[in-house]
Amino acid sequence: MTGTVQKRDMKQQFLDNMDLERERGITIKLQAARMRYIMNNEPYCLNLIDTPGHVDFSYEVSRSLAACEGALLVVDASQGVEAQTLANVYLALESNLEIIPVLNKIDLPGAEPDRIAQEIEEIIGLDCSNAIRCSAKEGIGIIEILDAIVTKVPPPKDTLKNPLRALIFDSYYDAYRGVIVYFRVIDGSIRKGDKICFMANKKEYVADEIGVLSPNQMEADELHAGEVGYLSASIRSVADARVGDTITHFAKRAESALPGYSEATPMVFCGLFPLEADQFEELREALGRLQLNDAALKFEPESSSAMGFGFRCGFLGLLHMEIVQERLEREYNLNLIITAPSVVYRVNCSNNETVECSNPSLLPEPGKRRSIEEPYVKIELLTPKDYIGPIMELGQERRGEFKEMNYITENRAKLTYMLPLAEMVGDFFDQLKSRSKGYASMEYSVVGYRVSDLVKLDIQINGEPVEALSTIVHKEKAYTVGRALTQKLKELIPRQMFKIPIQACIGAKVIASEALSAIRKDVLSKCYGGDISRKKKLLKKQAEGKKRMKAIGRVEVPQEAFMAVLKLEKEVL
Repeated sequence: MTGTVQKRDMKQQFLDNMDLERERGITIKLQAARMRYIMNNEPYCLNLIDTPGHVDFSYEVSRSLAACEGALLVVDASQGVEAQTLANVYLALESNLEIIPVLNKIDLPGAEPDRIAQEIEEIIGLDCSNAIRCSAKEGIGIIEILDAIVTKVPPPKDTLKNPLRALIFDSYYDAYRGVIVYFRVIDGSIRKGDKICFMANKKEYVADEIGVLSPNQMEADELHAGEVGYLSASIRSVADARVGDTITHFAKRAESALPGYSEATPMVFCGLFPLEADQFEELREALGRLQLNDAALKFEPESSSAMGFGFRCGFLGLLHMEIVQERLEREYNLNLIITAPSVVYRVNCSNNETVECSNPSLLPEPGKRRSIEEPYVKIELLTPKDYIGPIMELGQERRGEFKEMNYITENRAKLTYMLPLAEMVGDFFDQLKSRSKGYASMEYSVVGYRVSDLVKLDIQINGEPVEALSTIVHKEKAYTVGRALTQKLKELIPRQMFKIPIQACIGAKVIASEALSAIRKDVLSKCYGGDISRKKKLLKKQAEGKKRMKAIGRVEVPQEAFMAVLKLEKEVL
């Protein structure tokens, strides 16, 4: 409609330029685009940011909202309001943005725009009497949306005379040009060739190339207050151009930086290890570059007796973890092993110290611990009323504490639970979708820590503890998890010449045990008839050899066993 994209370049999901996004049909990365639109013979310049919707990427949404003046609230006219829509609306309201409600997919046979408009009014409290009804697929209502943006969204303030201040809202690494920065000019203007300074780390650069995103990069000579663009300045170090930093002129500096973004706090942790040990440095570099593109990713080196050297990485949620893993494998050609996801526990020690622990191997000894606290989340589930029973059952199974249930409309209810985050990092979301046939949606926020009856479950193979297989579990679930782990290991560890006990222990107490029987050599095969004492002598000699072998025998646990057990941990926990 605005002529921004040429006919020959048209394709579906135009802004989802990552293969992963196109395959899964979700938005992972925010994308900026600039359009020219003429209304009543007046030209307007519109800057759009397309944001992800999933709760794991709400950090991207909050960053986008800080750079905008208005937001389009797009609601599916057949599906209705989803939980993450609610969360993002509240983020937009907190940022004092002008919100324009839009009902999409009105061409579908199951669309009920009137009912959905009423639902938005009841749930969110926005006036939907003039909500725009559109179908992106059929091209209905597009002009109305563009007109509404021009008339309702306030234009940026005219602050051209002030010293330059530009907010970095995204950046990525280009192999030929270094770090490319996406920014929104808040005050003043920036020209090609200007000497600039990043206010957070005081680094200075010359802007070799500036331009606008339309939606591909187009060079420009100057950008003014209110405009959005990109900048290339031969920035080699990934750490120099952090998202949320403020750009200003080197000579005429601004007095204060713009309020940046609050740091994202990781919720879910896991270990990332390269399959080949010599890929460790490549993994470090890949994580650094990915962190530039995804500021919510945190990582630090760690080593494991089973996996070798790798990194302990923090993510905002399970989908975030999955996406980072896939991007590392696809974009950087790495082969990775991922340990089971865990959360950060707080351990209150007997000397009144509090230790944060995201890895079971770092847990203090039982004698030094007074209590262990685990993070709890407040989870809101929106569901059609037919599925309330199965969803409440799921909440009870996961040690959830039921808080309240509200009917937001005649057919939709909102359930609120307090739930340990550790119970949610497994397959909670998948279970929710399967029990509600895909109709329920969820939104969660961390509310703090609570003391729980947690224990460290160790796995011993032939009397030797294997640190890489240790987990922190709730006491009630310890037996189930221990039983499942020992059974799985029995299947996967190759048999030796001696008997191998596989035990799941809490401290010194064994709670589940399996034994791998020895491979026996038939020493009696050469005895044909003859006296029994001759056979006994041979068997006794064999038994002594086995005994000695067991005393010095080491069991090699194959890589597949670790992989399968980690997979199993994810399912069982």
